[in-house]
Amino acid sequence: MSRWLKKRSGKTGLSPGSLVHIGERLTESTKITVLNYDEAHIEEKEVSTASECWQFKDRPTVTWIHINGIHDVKALEELGTIFSLHPLTQEDILNSDQRPKMEDFCDYIYIVLKAFYSNDGQASEVHSEQISIILGRTFVISFQERETDIFRLVRERIRAGKGRLRRSGADYLAYALIDSIVDNYFIILEQVGERIEVLEESLIKSPSAEILQAIQSLKREMIFLRKTVWPLREAISSLERTGCHLVKESTDVYLKDIYDHTIQVIDTIETFRDMLSGILDIYLSSISNRMNEIMKVLTIIATIFMPLTFLAGVYGMNFKYMPELEWHWGYFSIWGIMLAIAISMLMYFRRKRWL
Repeated sequence: MSRWLKKRSGKTGLSPGSLVHIGERLTESTKITVLNYDEAHIEEKEVSTASECWQFKDRPTVTWIHINGIHDVKALEELGTIFSLHPLTQEDILNSDQRPKMEDFCDYIYIVLKAFYSNDGQASEVHSEQISIILGRTFVISFQERETDIFRLVRERIRAGKGRLRRSGADYLAYALIDSIVDNYFIILEQVGERIEVLEESLIKSPSAEILQAIQSLKREMIFLRKTVWPLREAISSLERTGCHLVKESTDVYLKDIYDHTIQVIDTIETFRDMLSGILDIYLSSISNRMNEIMKVLTIIATIFMPLTFLAGVYGMNFKYMPELEWHWGYFSIWGIMLAIAISMLMYFRRKRWL
């Protein structure tokens, strides 16, 4: 249940804007990296405290501040003071149970997304972490729960100086970060699709209780993914239509592309849900058919033995005057009659294609 609900009891009774971390502490310490660049130069460094970021606030270049670990309330308060972040924004950053959304505060835009990952690289169990992005005039601040560089490719593009990143502003950097997260959705969905294919093959060969557990597990994963991704469509659409001066008109076309990708992800999730429902129906039908086959065999066996049991019962009675008891070939005759009845019934069942 930790993936579905976070404990909010720590904030009960506190006023709005109170900074309390909600969620698991996924890193030992908070790590802050700063990447400042323009088309001509790039500066990358790791700072020990959030207060060191003040020197990058009013630079004309683009500054990307990335924080791994959101449990450090003091560091967030310092960043909030430097970049004039609203207390409610800081509160939402510390709450790892936020649904994807976009909020326009005029001086900056606050965006919440969910990133997917799997422990074994095969999506046997999909987890999510909250990514918070703050877009300012010349800066972007991103917050991540765990110390995994999900934005590695974006960093490499900035270092290489290829493409539009070094020539564009902070809004294009924010787009690149969002696009990196959405692209990762397709990787997770491909892994989930492979699991569904393997499940279908196993179901056809030999349906079992383990397959039923796998189906139920995948259905829960699909509910989890749908719950996480569905609000993102509204967030991206709001970002595209915001009309804020922080998002340039030239970036709108790229935001439309992310919106299209988000719709595609949602459609894929819905398709997988329908496939799993069909697989579950096939499993139940297979189990029912298997049970019917077993009952058919048992019924045929019982039907064959009914006349044989009757004959055995008749000649098993202990009456003194039974003419057949004195026959020399009586025992063998009864066996012959019983075998003839059994063979005749088997041939009849086969002719009717019941066997």
